[in-house]
Amino acid sequence: MDEPQKMEGNATQAGIKRFNPLFVLNYSATHKTKHDTVYALDALDAYRQKLVKRIHVKGFELKNLRGTSGYMYLDSIELSPKRPPMARIEIETKTASGTIVRKTKTFGTGDSLREESGLAEYEGFTLSEINAKGYVTFLNGVTLRRGEVTGDTNELTMQRVQIRETIKSHFEKERQLFKRGIKCLSLFFIDEVAKYKSYDEEGNEVKGVFQKIFEEEYARLVSEEFHIWDEDYNEYLRRFVPQEVHRGYFSIDKKTNRVIDGKVEKKTGLSDDISAYDLILKNKERLLSFDEPTRFIFSHSALREGWDNPNVFQICTLRHSNSTTAKRQEVGRGLRLCVDKNGVRMDKELLGDDVHEVNKLTVIANESYADFTSALQKETREVLRERAAKATVAYFTGKQIKIGEELHTIDELEASRIIIYLEDNGYIDEDKHITPEYREAIASGNVAPLPPKLQPIAEGVTRLINSIFDPKALDDMVVEEKTTIQENQLNENFGKEEFQALWKEINHQYVYTVSYDSEELIEKAILHINAELDVKQLRYIMVEGTQDEKQVTEFGDTRSQSHLLTDVCTSTVRYDLVGDIAKGANLTRRTVVKILQGIKESKLYLFKNNPEEFIRKVISIIKEQKSTMIVETIHYNMTEGKYDSSIFTVKSKMDFDKAYEAKKHITDYVFSDSKGERQFAHDLDEAKEVVVYAKLPRTFQIPTPVGNYAPDWAIAMEVDGIKHIFFIAETKGSMSSMDLTKIELAKIECAEKLFNSISTSKVKYHKVASYSDLLDEMGKEC
Repeated sequence: MDEPQKMEGNATQAGIKRFNPLFVLNYSATHKTKHDTVYALDALDAYRQKLVKRIHVKGFELKNLRGTSGYMYLDSIELSPKRPPMARIEIETKTASGTIVRKTKTFGTGDSLREESGLAEYEGFTLSEINAKGYVTFLNGVTLRRGEVTGDTNELTMQRVQIRETIKSHFEKERQLFKRGIKCLSLFFIDEVAKYKSYDEEGNEVKGVFQKIFEEEYARLVSEEFHIWDEDYNEYLRRFVPQEVHRGYFSIDKKTNRVIDGKVEKKTGLSDDISAYDLILKNKERLLSFDEPTRFIFSHSALREGWDNPNVFQICTLRHSNSTTAKRQEVGRGLRLCVDKNGVRMDKELLGDDVHEVNKLTVIANESYADFTSALQKETREVLRERAAKATVAYFTGKQIKIGEELHTIDELEASRIIIYLEDNGYIDEDKHITPEYREAIASGNVAPLPPKLQPIAEGVTRLINSIFDPKALDDMVVEEKTTIQENQLNENFGKEEFQALWKEINHQYVYTVSYDSEELIEKAILHINAELDVKQLRYIMVEGTQDEKQVTEFGDTRSQSHLLTDVCTSTVRYDLVGDIAKGANLTRRTVVKILQGIKESKLYLFKNNPEEFIRKVISIIKEQKSTMIVETIHYNMTEGKYDSSIFTVKSKMDFDKAYEAKKHITDYVFSDSKGERQFAHDLDEAKEVVVYAKLPRTFQIPTPVGNYAPDWAIAMEVDGIKHIFFIAETKGSMSSMDLTKIELAKIECAEKLFNSISTSKVKYHKVASYSDLLDEMGKEC
């Protein structure tokens, strides 16, 4: 049975039984019911065997968004029997660093877009109704329907960029294929037929905006590039004018013979809609002939079985993709291997290893490269036969391996040791993928030996590692589900006398007072704003990359190009410029007014072009200048506040890929943020001078005028019978002042002053990059 998922009804299944079959073969790429597998050829198999095209992606991302246009896109309405309807809306939001990005978030009735985004453009946009029919209403009276976009002042400009890049990619590919006798096609997905064509009151066809843009860009690119192309190819291009090379494939209203998509009003009369429909859907041989001028196809609803044409080499998504739009479904329209004008398939048998040089599908996406490829990778992995993609603790934990005739289940501790072994030998990269170094070591027989505690299960562990890139490595092994991650509670080290003494010394909360000369700050702020303030112009970045030669879900060979986007609108949102800067820089309005009055007019004018970035950068410059003035005058006072010991275990269920099994730490595992931190913890465990230590959680903070500061480690040490308690600030690489910002330096200096000048003499604070640095500082104390 082909496509058996469509034949799972009771009547069909009963009918099949009446045949009394010896067996039933179910053939599909998307089974609903899983049966015993006789043969599998999934996306990865097809790609590795070069049975489908290789994918090349060009993604676009707007940079330096202003956050002033009120951009919104209603992606979908989520319905659930357990809760009221929820709305997935894409909006612009302000990140922690102050930049503006677009994100899709889920909202309920009563939720405020202003609060969620942190942007004034959404003032008044609080959800008052979420209707299951596909729309939402806000308290300010605005209604937004599913699939509708508002406030995207740059959308049409970016769509022109996409159309231009699609035509350019088409020409590049077409020139190569022309000599081979292969017709090149490009496909545009649009969200509304009216953007391609519509009809006036007399029934005459009217060109839509996309048709106009396409013909303008096609003519411009042809005229610009003619001189660099081969004469025979130029002669082919001269045969057709821009109006002849594109067609639309749309649904047909049989009563009116007109294209429809739910938005175009039905008309009467005859047109060429049916002929275009027949050409693209039925007369595929003619479409692939060089005598047929059509090479660019605009489609609204071409995503169904049977449509895909093997000679589609470019796919451009001009419509606004939503959560229900499958990337694999879009890309699938162009994955079949192409044929030449005689119908001969350009496959591996004919082309050998060059099959992917000819068969490459370029996707021009209306989203960032990272977003598109991530979604495509996720969807592809979901339909792959079960394979491991990365070396993680979760993958190894719970796996059963054979030791002789018995089975051994790998626990989390053993899994963690495997990850450490792989990282320490450079066998996995930062994303947990197996590196070429491991494959080379396997091939040459020079693999580093596993640590002693893993030696009893070495053969099984090696096969598990190999299975990540070679599924056949597990052919006779038993694989079961993973077990639950254990808790990381406080251990006996926490109760040691030395740590309790250390914890008593540092477990305090503080407030500070500081004084500085306001006039001096005003002068410095004006000087540095005039010298340093730069508000970026809106631009877009095109990133492109190609599928890895062996892995269907991996993309590489990426490169990017940056372009200014000059056709933009200025802000209409009202800002409290003085108030926003005063709040962000912790200054009075009077001080801010003096600063703004003192800067150059050309700098102040930058506010109009990008107010969000202007405010953010002015605040940053003021805070940097303030940071250089406060350290000398800051004074800390201890409060009655203390931290509870639970702050050490609140993250006990973190990713065990980052866990280091410690000996002297106050919990069994240290969750490190980097290899350097794990090495530091290892050195502390091995050092005879160290009695007990703790990696301090981020909730343990020291207040400073330029932001709270979280130190890293608390360590109790003993040398020659003399007890020394050290409080370590940083272990994240270089401590050079050149590598730290003024604000970071000010935070560290404030902490230094607190622990070295105001706290007890038992506690010392130092900046170190390694354990050897700590020993050097300890030597100075002695």
